[in-house]
Amino acid sequence: MNQTASEETPVSKVRQLLAAGENVWLDAGNGTELQARGAKMHPKVWCGIAHVEYPEIMHSIHCDNIKAGANVITSNTFSSNRNMMGPAGLGGQVKEAVTRGVELALQARQQTPHDHPVLVAGSMSHQVPITPGTNTRNPDTMPSAEVARENFNEIAQLLADAGADLLLLEMMSDPDLAHHAIDAASATGLPVWLGLCCKKSDTGELVSYTRPDMSFATLCNELIDSRSEAVGIMHSNIDYVRDAISCIRSCTQAPVMAYPDSGHFTMPEWNFEETISPHDYAQRSTEWINDGVQIIGACCGMGVEHIDACVTAARS
Repeated sequence: MNQTASEETPVSKVRQLLAAGENVWLDAGNGTELQARGAKMHPKVWCGIAHVEYPEIMHSIHCDNIKAGANVITSNTFSSNRNMMGPAGLGGQVKEAVTRGVELALQARQQTPHDHPVLVAGSMSHQVPITPGTNTRNPDTMPSAEVARENFNEIAQLLADAGADLLLLEMMSDPDLAHHAIDAASATGLPVWLGLCCKKSDTGELVSYTRPDMSFATLCNELIDSRSEAVGIMHSNIDYVRDAISCIRSCTQAPVMAYPDSGHFTMPEWNFEETISPHDYAQRSTEWINDGVQIIGACCGMGVEHIDACVTAARS
């Protein structure tokens, strides 16, 4: 039976936009936007519980992204997984943090007038604690394969049960963890969007962000399959987008997304500096659209004003 207009859902509407070759807009990075608006970051889980402690700020961020034209608002659960929360002594708050993250996004969608489809994406990452004073993973807190599988199954199901429309896998760069995340997300039956993460090696080669011994092309071959309805580059420097997209396109015909970051952060407060201006970011987004990128957002360091500038530029 053909689906009637009354039966259409935000998911079906966004799928229709993508099938028609239209643009779909992601939101801006939650963590740095929370911090910019006054929320305090946790020293061990970054923004993982910020939305629980500052729900009004998180709600306003979601509302502002919708007003700016975002079709996808993302739960602030990037750092709320048990891989991060457990070692920080916050394992007992995982369910609350994940559920509350989705609830705040759903409430914002319900309470913010909008004339475009808006999905709530449940964010999943394979982030683990970093060694203090560095930007590298702490080997002492790396979960075993069995524990990782359990932790990803947990957060995927919590996100689904809370009402997320799709699962957004962010910063996937280590196949040893990412495969379990993809399996867990796919098992919920929700649409899965896969975000890969890269950096440049000392020789200028595009490599996995957490596995510099692995080329980005190899990472794409390892992780991209038919279970991901969209695939893109996320949490990676803005200057790497075009090369990364080229690798991704060689592995899939799915819609491609760009969700890079800009500038750099300073520790211990995770403050981002030297971020690209909204105007300049909108120019970059126009270039990506001309290259065929359909899904565009703005990651760490960039805010709602960047999304607004991109949407405005695309409509002009």
